[in-house]
Amino acid sequence: MGIFLQGKKVILRDITEDDIPKLYYHYYESPDREHWNWNGPYQKPKPATHEQFLEQHRADLETASTDETRSSLIIEIDGEIKGKVGRYWVSEVTNWFEIGIVIYDSSYWSGGYGTEAFRMWMDYLFTHLDTVRLGIGTWSGNERMMRLAARCGMVEEARVRKARIVRGQHYDAIKMGILREEWEGMKNFI
Repeated sequence: MGIFLQGKKVILRDITEDDIPKLYYHYYESPDREHWNWNGPYQKPKPATHEQFLEQHRADLETASTDETRSSLIIEIDGEIKGKVGRYWVSEVTNWFEIGIVIYDSSYWSGGYGTEAFRMWMDYLFTHLDTVRLGIGTWSGNERMMRLAARCGMVEEARVRKARIVRGQHYDAIKMGILREEWEGMKNFI
């Protein structure tokens, strides 16, 4: 069962093996890797061969042929891979995970693509998972991510002062989130 979610500006879909070279390009070869200055874990990725990169994405490729809820999807814009949405566990015991987004091509920033993709991702997760909340973790210098989360209904839930070091400077760690009932109450107005 493949996932293909059509929005007005973006498509969210399963990753395929054909996508791996383009993702690799965005991670390691593109002259536009501005996304690494904002995306966690706040440092550039360690170099990987094409084979290692493929192995890192093997689980996503295998999940694409199942009915399992996805942990990541590709963001496609105008027929090209432009980003990715994902989720990762904070605590499986309490069913607590956080979500994220990256738009690799900075020429697509501030055009509403990320907001649409993030809302679609949140809707997909609330629809397919028995979770009471969705949240993000970021750093106080990433104002673009905090604005995106707020536009999608998230509120700041925690601020840990000077808990992150980014490029040698201290920043606050930020947690934002939205509860299922808040999402359900606002999705009719989106």
